Amino acid sequence: MASLVSCALIAIAMPVELVLNTDSIFIDPAKERIREEGLADNYQGQLILKISHDNDDVSVTSNFSLVKELIQLEAELLDGTNPDTSWEYSSTVIVKLETPFAAWEEAFNSRNKSFENSTKWSEVLDSNNTGGWCGNQSTAEENSAFQTTMLLLPKDSNYGIACPSFPGADERLPPDANEILWMVWLDSSDPDDRTTNWNTLDLWASKVSENTEFQVDAVGVNMLFQKSKGIAENDLNSVLIPSLFILIVVMYLIIRDIKVCAVTLSSVGLIIAAEIGIMSIANIPLSIIDAIAFPIILAVAVDGAFWYCKSSRSREEVRSVLLLAMVTTLAAVSLSLFSPIKAQSSLALIMIIGVFLDWLVTRFVLEEFYMSRRNNSEIKPLEIPTESNAKMKWGWPLSLTFLAVITLISPTGVEVLDIHQFLAEDDPALEEFEDLQEQYLIASSAISWIIIDVEGDSHDDYVKVVNIQKQLGQHPSIISFETGLYETPLVMGIQFGFENQQNATIDSVSLSDAKTPVMDDHRLQRNGKTTGYIIAVFIDGSNANAALRLQDDVSDLIERYDAEYTIGGELVTGASLAEDFDNTRVFQILAAGICVFLIATFVSKSPVRAMRIAIGTVAIGSAVDGFASLIG
Repeated sequence: MASLVSCALIAIAMPVELVLNTDSIFIDPAKERIREEGLADNYQGQLILKISHDNDDVSVTSNFSLVKELIQLEAELLDGTNPDTSWEYSSTVIVKLETPFAAWEEAFNSRNKSFENSTKWSEVLDSNNTGGWCGNQSTAEENSAFQTTMLLLPKDSNYGIACPSFPGADERLPPDANEILWMVWLDSSDPDDRTTNWNTLDLWASKVSENTEFQVDAVGVNMLFQKSKGIAENDLNSVLIPSLFILIVVMYLIIRDIKVCAVTLSSVGLIIAAEIGIMSIANIPLSIIDAIAFPIILAVAVDGAFWYCKSSRSREEVRSVLLLAMVTTLAAVSLSLFSPIKAQSSLALIMIIGVFLDWLVTRFVLEEFYMSRRNNSEIKPLEIPTESNAKMKWGWPLSLTFLAVITLISPTGVEVLDIHQFLAEDDPALEEFEDLQEQYLIASSAISWIIIDVEGDSHDDYVKVVNIQKQLGQHPSIISFETGLYETPLVMGIQFGFENQQNATIDSVSLSDAKTPVMDDHRLQRNGKTTGYIIAVFIDGSNANAALRLQDDVSDLIERYDAEYTIGGELVTGASLAEDFDNTRVFQILAAGICVFLIATFVSKSPVRAMRIAIGTVAIGSAVDGFASLIG
């Protein structure tokens, strides 16, 4: 008991912040490797700022004075020289900031022109730059600026010098758009804390909108996860007290003992607080999804109180019943600990710890109290008339039949878990997000990371990566810019053109040109030695089947080169796990039934009783799975 109190006090002293993002749902092997070996710290969640002028009809790119003001805003965000626009949130730091202007500056610098020191567009634009930044004669910096412009300007923009091949565009004109996007990578200022408060970006955007002539909004899927997290926390806070009151009333109506109700609820509160403390000590983050386990933990505690206080069974019989219930529950849940889906394994861990602590406290701490609250004069053996017993014997097969029907009529397949599962269908934020996806390529796409194991000083490995990267650009799942004259696939990685130079290696080429719009350096290193190279590809963010095809085809492609590799990305990983779960969920339910049967047989010494429990477990598990499929 003292240990529980100590852990609960730790939970108060070291509170765990609930999180909700893709990292809390599944483990992306590519992202984990980038986190461990990446040279650049921009593996954190990519956030998006949408910027427009207060006057919606004003272009923020062709109007050079506004461009200069936005460049100044970018500088003030990073250096903090202006309190009206500075970043003032000590819990969060900006790891990387990608804007169109920074990419344009590098593109002009590659032609010995200074965008920063110019006073008007005509000083950096001329007719000699035939083909613009997307032409065959463009420099690496210009090609990067072209990609950045495509990503961060609306699809219906006049791209001007970025790509004159588009209708209406001209290399003598600047890009023309009434709004733009900035990409921001945030990280926690505490190196030991992997939870980043994305809400700070929204606070900064609101401050800048109030203090400048620009309207700045934090948008994108990660901000929707932040909103859904806030909604869940507000709902939890707003319904906690009413729910607690209702629960006390219901418990009292069943148990008829206010002291038992109070003690049971207090013990559950202590158990949950202690469990949070244990998670805090182990530095294991808790997600909003994990909170699903708390009502189950409460139900187990109430079940124990009811058996002790209202059952006519002896103390030993109640002990046996509760022990059997505990071990079979743990057996059914334990298989989820090995699930590749992080949300599933994390939820299972919370349930296992909570249910076990429930049983421990009920059996060894509260048993005497519960037994003392029994009214022995009211306890009588349960007598069921023969006629009623004859009718009730049909309840078991009828219940199994009903559960089987639900299982049989349910549709197959599972959905890839995304933001739509966490917000209401009529939430205005989802409609705004859909509009953003229609306007911007980066909002409608998903990045897939392809990591190839290489040696940084090997020319053969450089050629291998170049060949793989070129062939990736031909895959139908990868988004391409099509201008009529050129087709540029959104594949970002190593620079081409050095294949015939024997001294060209991944390290040497990366040192001269390592940066792309999504990553400052695509190499992975351990102890200063290059171990892998990252190729980033953009695919349709709404097409899970395309992600699965890409994963299969890329695997076949790289295996032909006899290379080790890792494929990741939120959509690829999520779609793959959803497919694996769909293929194995029947096996998981049956395996849970087998585990329950074995454990129940060992504890109860009755194979017949254990078989009934196992059959019920499989039937209910299948029906719940089927019902979930029916309601979507």
